[in-house]
Amino acid sequence: MVVVFPGNAGNRSGRIPLGDALVEAGFGVLLVEYRGYGGNPGSPSEDGLARDARAYVAWVRDEHPTAELVYLGESLGAAVAVRSAVETPPDAVVLRSPFTSLPDAASVHFPFLPVGMLLHDEFPVMDQVAGLGAPVSVVAGTADATIPIAQSRAVFEAAHTAAAWIPVEGADHNDPVLAHGPAIVAAVVASLG
Repeated sequence: MVVVFPGNAGNRSGRIPLGDALVEAGFGVLLVEYRGYGGNPGSPSEDGLARDARAYVAWVRDEHPTAELVYLGESLGAAVAVRSAVETPPDAVVLRSPFTSLPDAASVHFPFLPVGMLLHDEFPVMDQVAGLGAPVSVVAGTADATIPIAQSRAVFEAAHTAAAWIPVEGADHNDPVLAHGPAIVAAVVASLG
């Protein structure tokens, strides 16, 4: 079972091609929708998204207690997936275009602002990924203009259980090949050995 933690754009309907590709590869899939997204009430925050993730993971564990569990997080969802993996360890973690921390990601686009002091949320992905026991694979586009590939590579290198580094040549952050192409499906397949 793959729990897909989406990034900061759109809603789960935009993840249907990814869900379809994973189902075709033989996986059950749960496409997560956070508070404040997809018409859900509330406002997103680091703690709020963690509470949402906790509820989804608990439901999957209750409904599918013996299923192998993969957390697949994309961009902002990578931060949610990593925190979820710290709290409720899965069998594997696949991160697509992860950032090292939210202030690091924001400083790329706003280098003239003290973003660390302006942000309420931290999403310390690189710090948290180091403590995971599950294998961690990272997929990133070499032309990602939103999250520099160097940040995604740093997250991979920080994982003590690093499994696979998969750069997608020429792919930008929201390109279909990166969002639901063969590399992301292959990473999920490979993550379970």
